[in-house]
Amino acid sequence: MRKLVTSLMGVLFLMASCNKQEAKLPAAEELVEETTLVSGRYCASQEVLEEQIATDPQRARNLEELERKTEKFVERNQSMVSRSAGTLYVPVVVNVVLPNASQVSDAQVTSQINVLNKDFSKSNAELSKSGIYLAGYSLSNVANCAVQFVVKQIIRKNSTVATFGSNDAVKKTSQGGLDPTNATTMLNVWVCDLSSGLLGYAQFPGGAAATDGVVIDYQAFGTSATYPMYAQFNLGRTATHEIGHWFNLRHIWGDKKCGDDLVGDTPSHDASNGGCPATGLKSTCTGKPLEQWMNYMDYTDDACMYMFSSGQKTRMDAAIDASRKTYVTTTP
Repeated sequence: MRKLVTSLMGVLFLMASCNKQEAKLPAAEELVEETTLVSGRYCASQEVLEEQIATDPQRARNLEELERKTEKFVERNQSMVSRSAGTLYVPVVVNVVLPNASQVSDAQVTSQINVLNKDFSKSNAELSKSGIYLAGYSLSNVANCAVQFVVKQIIRKNSTVATFGSNDAVKKTSQGGLDPTNATTMLNVWVCDLSSGLLGYAQFPGGAAATDGVVIDYQAFGTSATYPMYAQFNLGRTATHEIGHWFNLRHIWGDKKCGDDLVGDTPSHDASNGGCPATGLKSTCTGKPLEQWMNYMDYTDDACMYMFSSGQKTRMDAAIDASRKTYVTTTP
C-alpha cells in the first residue's frame, strides 16, 4: 500500500481544474469567448492551488492538517458514527450562470443529479453488464459510497458575462456570477460556459467558504440537454469527477508519471488516460499493473469511467469526517 504523505509538496496537486486542452491554462484576462472544440479531458492542476497558497498561506497548512487526519483515519480503518445510519445526503444548490440561464432546464439538473446518485451508490448501468472490465479489480470491492445528492435550490442568472475561467469569478455576484448559498452547509454547483477549454474545476476541502464547491461547463452537465453537448462528455461524469475532488480525491495518476493518488488500492498509472483505452492496458510503473482507466478520477470519456475503489471511498469518508461533516445529513 502506498504511504500517505503530509508535506506541503505532497498537497500541491490537490486542487483540480479540469481542462479540455493540453495547453497551459491562460491567465483570466487571456480567456477567449468562444467555446473550444473538445478532444479530450486534460488538467492544469497546480496553477489554481499555487495561487490560493500565494494569497493565503493558511491554505497549505489546512491541507497538511487534512492529510494528517486522513492518514490516521485510513490507518485506523474506522467508520464514522454517522455511517451507522446508512446513506449520507448532500444538499445541493445549483447556480446556473449563462447569458440565457433558462437553457439549463430543471430536467437537465435532474438528469445530472440522477447520474451522481447512481455513480456514488454503485448502481450505474455499466456495472450491471456481464463481464464488465475492471482491470483486475473485484466487482465486489467497487465502492458503494453511500452518498446521495439532493437539490434544494436552483438559482438562475442571465449574466452579461458570456464565459468564465478558473479564477472563481462565476462564484461572485459582483463579477457577473452568483455568490454561493449556505456555503458551509450546502454543496454549491455552478453551471456556466467555461472558456479556454475547461470542462470544470473543484475546490478541495480547506479552502475559503466563499469559493467552495464545483464548477461545470454547461455542455458537460447532465445528460438530456436540448442544446448541443460535448459528444464524449454528455453522460454527467464531469460532475462525478469534480465532486470526487471536492471530497479530497486526487487524480488516479497522482498528477505525474507513476505518481501517488494517496489511495492504497488504485494502481500506479503512467499518466492520465483519454478516450476509451483498450482492455489489458498496463503502465510501465513498478510491477507494470493494469491501469484502472475506468476509475472516475482518470480522464477517460464519460462512457468509459464507471467506478470508485474501496480505498477512494475510505478517503472520501475521511474527508467527510474531518472537513465535510457540515455538508452531510442522515435524512434527505
